[in-house]
Amino acid sequence: MNFNNLINRFYHNKFFSQLFHTTVYCLQRELKDCESVLDIGCGPSSPLQYCQNIKYSVGVEPFNPYLYESKKKNIHTKYLNKKIEELNFPEKSFDAVIMVEVLEHLPKELGYEILRKAEKWAIKKIIITTPNGYLHQKQLDKNMLQKHISSWTKKDFKWQNYKIFGLAGLKYLRKESENESMNGDLLSPIKYSPRFFWFIVLTISQIFVYYFPGRSFELFCVKRV
Repeated sequence: MNFNNLINRFYHNKFFSQLFHTTVYCLQRELKDCESVLDIGCGPSSPLQYCQNIKYSVGVEPFNPYLYESKKKNIHTKYLNKKIEELNFPEKSFDAVIMVEVLEHLPKELGYEILRKAEKWAIKKIIITTPNGYLHQKQLDKNMLQKHISSWTKKDFKWQNYKIFGLAGLKYLRKESENESMNGDLLSPIKYSPRFFWFIVLTISQIFVYYFPGRSFELFCVKRV
């Protein structure tokens, strides 16, 4: 068993995910009272697939190879091959609207615009994850849309009345990823050597940064509407 497979097993362990507040655990917790979800920028393997209570979901993905992979996994009820700026839904169409690692790929003005629209489309809540501050990222999987072009911090969400939590451990222990694919080596973004040791430190730090999102690598933001 390789390192990535081992980490994935721990990541989806019920005790581990709750102790370290993984993205999947936080998403499951926040969506437990929801049955319909709009997943904007769903990618090839949305964490929504682990939320078994969802009865209806729409996955939006403009990059055809990711859309194809997600369809093969049958993650969503319905799919839309559209860019974010092309989306339009009636008000109160979904219990929740989620954007997992999406905003950083958009110009800031478009990001704010889609957040405003999400408030109209959602019945109960909006859930956002994004890197804490600017993180340089080149294209992945030959997908130009994977480039990071905007920076988001807790201040951008606090004034909009989002609850904010920290994810993925201490920010300063990470660097720009060396991967060219979303399925790359999990150790590559670790800043210090030996990388395996610092990966453990990073993981343990997640226990604390969850409550101090200003120091975390990623932000998990929730707004009730």
